[in-house]
Amino acid sequence: MTKPDQSELDLLPALAKYPRAALFSVPPEIDPLPRLGKRLGISLEVKRDDLLPVAMGGNKVRQLEYYFGEALAQNADSVLITGAVQSNFVRLCAASARKLGLEPHIQLEKRVPKDDAAYLQSGNVLLNQLLGATIYPYAGDQNEAAADANLDAIAGDLRRAGKSPFVIHLGTDHPPLGGLGYARAAAEMYLQYQSRGQWPDHVVLGSGSGLTHAGFLAGARAIGWDVAVHGICVRRPAQDQAARILTRTTEICRMLGSDYAVRQSDIRVDDSTLHPGYGQMNASVRDAIRYAALDEGLLVDPVYTGRALAGLIALTERGMIARGHSVVFIHTGGLPAIFAYQADLLAGVTT
Repeated sequence: MTKPDQSELDLLPALAKYPRAALFSVPPEIDPLPRLGKRLGISLEVKRDDLLPVAMGGNKVRQLEYYFGEALAQNADSVLITGAVQSNFVRLCAASARKLGLEPHIQLEKRVPKDDAAYLQSGNVLLNQLLGATIYPYAGDQNEAAADANLDAIAGDLRRAGKSPFVIHLGTDHPPLGGLGYARAAAEMYLQYQSRGQWPDHVVLGSGSGLTHAGFLAGARAIGWDVAVHGICVRRPAQDQAARILTRTTEICRMLGSDYAVRQSDIRVDDSTLHPGYGQMNASVRDAIRYAALDEGLLVDPVYTGRALAGLIALTERGMIARGHSVVFIHTGGLPAIFAYQADLLAGVTT
């Protein structure tokens, strides 16, 4: 049993071993979504990680606390990261670097087959420019190993120029340090629900690089919370993503000092709303974005949260989430990308 005055570190004491650069102090609220829940036949709430107080918010703030904690421990003066042109991780990394006094260097990968002006110049791209990030376009092989290798080459150039860069890699051959941020988030949410004396049946979130999904799952299981955690695929097919989440969750459990043996049944991933691929719209994503906006005044983005919400809807339609069950949807942010997808979002909209 937990006590009312417990903290995340009381539940996960191993987190204290890892340096953390605190980027926020007040846990985001869990808000009800009664009208959207009624539409879906469930009791629905949203965890507002989109309101984390760094440069328009988002889940990556939690991950970056641990990456920057390590960067500062290593006396880095700059940080390097890679991501898609409209990457939220990249934007939040650039903003966090400025907040903590480091230089941001960002590699933007051409992952999405879009070349209109809004996509290439608006949204996160504009914010990266406002934040003064040094931008390196990357049009090479679209796999994590190649992108990370190019990032390391840039880091080498910076070192030869006298800099001390810290590199945030995305590939699975590097430690899942950012996942600790979502292990901590699981403990945070557990305590929020513990104070209410009620618990959700399901947690639903987007599953891309996997550290939000795996970190949350590892944290929940490490504290004995057996909630069903559903990851909605935003980049990879379910089979590939399930293997990735199993590996990452196991690694993060080990980092937390937990002896929990991750089971295949713990890994719930759904790719029914992934087509036609990463960063590309489909009708179910567009509908989910509109339902959230019209039912709740809640904005979700086309790449991550819109697709994750579409996946949640699909799970209810297929009975994977039963009518009447309680669900918390983790809003991972991504709002700047809305402006990069204007034509896609407004297709068919009448005023």
